[in-house]
Amino acid sequence: MSLHLEIASCIRAKSKFSNCTKCLDACPDSITLVDNLPSFANNTGVEAAACVGACPTEAFSLSDFSTTEFFFTFLDSKVRLISPKLNVPCLSVFSVEHLMALALSCDDEITLDISSYDEASILYEQIEARIEEANFVLSAFSVKRLVTNSDKEPLSKDEKKEEAEVTSRRSFLGNASLKGVIKHKMTFDEAVEADELKRFDLDRATIAKIRETNVPDKRKILFTILKQANVPNAFEILAEEDITFISQKFVDESCTNCQICYRICPTGALSSDTKFSIIHFDAMLCLKCRLCHDVCEPEAIHLQPGFEIKEFFEPTQRTLATFTIKRCNECGNNFTYTGGEQACPRCLEEEEEAMFLHENAKKMKALLESDKEDGNI
Repeated sequence: MSLHLEIASCIRAKSKFSNCTKCLDACPDSITLVDNLPSFANNTGVEAAACVGACPTEAFSLSDFSTTEFFFTFLDSKVRLISPKLNVPCLSVFSVEHLMALALSCDDEITLDISSYDEASILYEQIEARIEEANFVLSAFSVKRLVTNSDKEPLSKDEKKEEAEVTSRRSFLGNASLKGVIKHKMTFDEAVEADELKRFDLDRATIAKIRETNVPDKRKILFTILKQANVPNAFEILAEEDITFISQKFVDESCTNCQICYRICPTGALSSDTKFSIIHFDAMLCLKCRLCHDVCEPEAIHLQPGFEIKEFFEPTQRTLATFTIKRCNECGNNFTYTGGEQACPRCLEEEEEAMFLHENAKKMKALLESDKEDGNI
C-alpha cells in the first residue's frame, strides 16, 4: 500500500495562514512540510496510516484500502474484531468519527486488537487516544463501549477464514513488489524514485477544487447513523478540550465582517446570506480544523468551553453575528455600516488620502510663495 494526498482537500492548501499540523503530529517520521504543504517520500505506505485517521478533511488515503468501504463491509460481516492481523492495514486509519459510527451501527460489542503495537510508541498512544475519545463521547449516548484486546487470544473459525483470505491477498501483493532491482534498470529507477520526496503544486485545477466546499465521508456516515440512533434522555455538555473533531463557536464584537472565515471554511460550517449581513454556524459540519481562527485578523472567533451533545441529535444552524448592511453614498456598493458617515471603508480611505494630498499641496504652495518673497527663487 502507498500513501496518497488529495492536495485540494488539505487545510494547509486553503490558506498560507493555516496552522494545521495534524498529519505531522501523527507521523513525524514520514510527513514533512515543503513550501508550507505536507510532503512525503514516494514509497511511504502503511507506516504513515496514522495521518489518514488524523486528517480532518480526509485528504490522506491509502491505496487498496478505503475506510468508507470497510465500514459497510464490516457491518455486513459477522466478525466484530478489527485487527491489523485480520482486516485492516492499521487501526490508526480510523478517526474518532469512524469508531463512533461503527459502535453506533452494531448491536454487538466491537473489539479492537492492539496487541501487535508497541505500548511505548507514538502510534499506540494515538490509537489509544482515539478509542478513549470515542468511548468518552459514546458514554454520553449510553452506547456500548469499544473494547481493546491487548492479549493474543485465539481467533474464531470465521475470523481465521477471513484472516486467511486477507493473508492470501497480501501475499499476492507482496509478490508484485520490487525484487531484484539490480537486474532490471526500470525497477531500479522505480526504487530510486520511491525514496524521493513527493511534492505538491497548486495549479489552476487544484485551486478550483480548493474553492469547493466538501463534507468528508466520515462525517456524512456519522451524521446518517446518528439519525437512526436512540436519543439520550438527557443531553450532556462535554468539555471543549475533550473533543478533537467537532466544536461550537462564538464571535465577539471585534468582528469586522471581512467575510474571510465563511469564504474559506472547507465544509460550509460557517456561512452567510446573499447580503453578507449575517454569520451562521452549523456545528455538525465543523471539523475543528481551526482554519477560520487562523485567518481571522482580529481574532474574533472563539471556541465555546463546552460542546452540547444535543447538536449530534438536533443539529441547529446558529447565528453567531449580525451586521447592518448599507449602500455607500460615494460608490454605491454595499458595506458593513457601523455608524457615522454612510460611506464604505474604501471610499473613506480614498477621501482621507485625497485630503492628505490636498493639504500637502497647499503646504508646498505656501513654501514656494515664501521662498519667492525672500528672494530665494
